[in-house]
Amino acid sequence: MNLVLAALIATLGTWLVTALGAATVVFFKSPNQKIMNIMLGFASGVMIAASFWSLLQPAIERAEAAPGLPAYIVATAGFLLGALFMWGSDKAVSFARRKADIAQGRPNERLNRIIMLVLSITLHNIPEGLAVGVAFGALKNGGYTAEALMGAITIAVGIGLQNFPEGAAVSLPLRREGYSRKKSFLLGQASGAVEPVAGVIGALLVVYVEAMLPYALSFAAGAMILVAVHELIPECQSDRDTSPYFATMGIVSGFALMMLLDVMLG
Repeated sequence: MNLVLAALIATLGTWLVTALGAATVVFFKSPNQKIMNIMLGFASGVMIAASFWSLLQPAIERAEAAPGLPAYIVATAGFLLGALFMWGSDKAVSFARRKADIAQGRPNERLNRIIMLVLSITLHNIPEGLAVGVAFGALKNGGYTAEALMGAITIAVGIGLQNFPEGAAVSLPLRREGYSRKKSFLLGQASGAVEPVAGVIGALLVVYVEAMLPYALSFAAGAMILVAVHELIPECQSDRDTSPYFATMGIVSGFALMMLLDVMLG
């Protein structure tokens, strides 16, 4: 089994789900908000659970088996670096937006919001692709066990699920701003195009630089936690006044399913 190829196929799948989400612009201008919210909630629950059982826990085990720094330092450092990478990326996008406002002389709020949305989603797809690539690359040293393979697949599935509303979140605002359906779809699906590239890079790093594996696993966990807590959970709670527990049950269900799979197969 070629692990880099497997990572590429998995991330092509997550990109395809982004394209499916973007394709909703062909049928309507605004999706069912409750369905989008429960999907985002479910995906965030899967990602939070996967961050521990499929990324952090293996990172700690591998760091304990390797000589060098204590496992708790390796896992903590990698986790914080992943979160800081996402935070820094968000700050960079915000800075670029402010510079664009200054260059224009006056801010175009609607256009800036769309640009910010497209850049933000595209940017945070990079560590998501890395997470999938790292998970599949880690199979090289962990053996092709059912639980290890299922862990990699569930990470890809979780990321793919939350990519569907992300694709729609890019294409639908573009359509409302007057872009054609075709152009809105093409720009929406393009936001996920970075994931296969990042997935291959993540798999290559882990496969050929074994010492990086614990850091890479915990880095991916930190990035995924920040995305889930900072972006997905607040977004899925957008209608909590009318349906206070609807999206929350999606989070609980996603977490429980991921926990069930990992514990059952582990």
